[in-house]
Amino acid sequence: MEEKMAAVEAEEKETVSKNFIEQEIEKDLAEGVYDHVQTRFPPEPNGYLHIGHAKSILLNYGLAKKYGGKFNLRFDDTNPTKEKVEFVESIKADVQWLGADYEDRLFFASDYFEKMYECAVFLIKKGKAFVCDLTAEQIREYRGDFKTPGKESPYRNRSVEENLKLFEEMKEGKYQDGEKVLRAKIDMASPNINMRDPVIYRVAHMSHHNTGDRWCIYPMYDFAHPIEDAIEHITHSICTLEFEDHRPLYDWVVRECEFENPPRQIEFAKLYLTNVVTGKRYIKKLVEDGIVDGWDDPRLVSIAALRRRGYTPESIRMFVDLVGVAKANSSVDYALLEYCIREDLKLKKARMMAVLDPVKLVIDNYPEDQMEEVEVPNNLENPELGSRMVPFGRELYIEREDFMEVPPKKYFRMFPGNEVRLMGAYFATCTGCEKDENGNVTVVHCTYDPETRGGSSSDGRKVKGTIHWVAAKTAKKAECRLYENIVDEEKGKLNEDGSLNLNPNSLTVLNECYVEPDLAEGKAYDSFQFVRNGYFCVDCKDSTKDHLVFNRIVSLKSSFKVQK
Repeated sequence: MEEKMAAVEAEEKETVSKNFIEQEIEKDLAEGVYDHVQTRFPPEPNGYLHIGHAKSILLNYGLAKKYGGKFNLRFDDTNPTKEKVEFVESIKADVQWLGADYEDRLFFASDYFEKMYECAVFLIKKGKAFVCDLTAEQIREYRGDFKTPGKESPYRNRSVEENLKLFEEMKEGKYQDGEKVLRAKIDMASPNINMRDPVIYRVAHMSHHNTGDRWCIYPMYDFAHPIEDAIEHITHSICTLEFEDHRPLYDWVVRECEFENPPRQIEFAKLYLTNVVTGKRYIKKLVEDGIVDGWDDPRLVSIAALRRRGYTPESIRMFVDLVGVAKANSSVDYALLEYCIREDLKLKKARMMAVLDPVKLVIDNYPEDQMEEVEVPNNLENPELGSRMVPFGRELYIEREDFMEVPPKKYFRMFPGNEVRLMGAYFATCTGCEKDENGNVTVVHCTYDPETRGGSSSDGRKVKGTIHWVAAKTAKKAECRLYENIVDEEKGKLNEDGSLNLNPNSLTVLNECYVEPDLAEGKAYDSFQFVRNGYFCVDCKDSTKDHLVFNRIVSLKSSFKVQK
């Protein structure tokens, strides 16, 4: 009896842990609605993907993987006015980088234009579609609103023969853009405005990135999308909440086109991050105005930008898992994303020494021409990463903030008379400093204790402060870029006129940084922890052997706590 109760409890726990989409899929499989699971990610190639799309990619791929199914990548390229090959290639790269394996299942909606045309003809023959001459503005007026039912188009009752002839002429290019459209014949009194004889084809004399000039009529998204899903045998069409009101039209299309075992649409909540810019219109303006250096500028949250900044696929997957799948829209704090990258990197990456705001430290009693190597552990929290040898000499660079001539209480770093530990090397006692004519410190002086090699003393004396350093003779000069939110978080994202409220300090470039020599061997996207300064990665666009550029991914600490 106890074993049975334990099994029931385990089963209940399992059910609770599943999100509502998983529960619906398992119900469909159990009832025999479908005998397999097939999902897809269907982006329109009219811009770069952002963090919200990452949730959709990973959700669709994760569902297919969990139920032993297949996952397709399909470009919804039905609007040639905004689509580019550049965006197609960037999206493919993003999906692959996130680890969503679509294998050989890369499709384009434009591959199905012939089939969509046949479906439109089929609907005309069934009396379910008609060619309409109303302008776009007139169609809007006839449609009515939530309080007023729509009026039927005066062209709604054209004969099947006339509609077939006119639609063929639309295809042949006999009409100008906007002169005629093909509309579904559904119900102008429907409480759902999407069902009030929606437009399903329009004339557009545009060259298409995939089909060239073969077509001058193009299907509307709400007509094309369900047909694409049906052709690819998608079982569960996972969409965001704004498509919930479009579901009756989705179901109408696959039903009236008489597809067997049609797909089922299920909606989930979009991922909204606080105070970030995801709108293509805003990003395009930022790029055109030169405020950012492209769609992959590390201050943005496009997937390409996050990758360039140094985020990892694992951190994005952790973030999406923590956000979860919900039915109601909500906003997520950007700090959660930062928490995820810290958690991913903290045990994986070496803790290297880099000095971002340098001042020279001279060890007066160290032999002038001597250089040695000291052993430094790569990661104190993960001994498996081992250690490395770092050059050490008489002249070092330290952080300017690690010296104060007149320190406040509880300041344990360098000040005259105080002894500190030079990380991994020796104890050193500060003896004073040199200044320029403006009173700025230019050189700090100290003496070292040769008996404290490795950073500990044989007589047991302790020091409270440990500072990092880079040997001046072997240091590599670098540029470090410090990023903040591109939006002014205190004032909010938008100004009253609808323009972005930009943070003037979103990028700080430090040109006089020094890093230990091993960092010069880093390749694009390689990431490290810079001791006390944060996590950094090699910039993939601007960094070269002769000009090292590092992007700060995230600072070391945050007040953010994940609720467990």
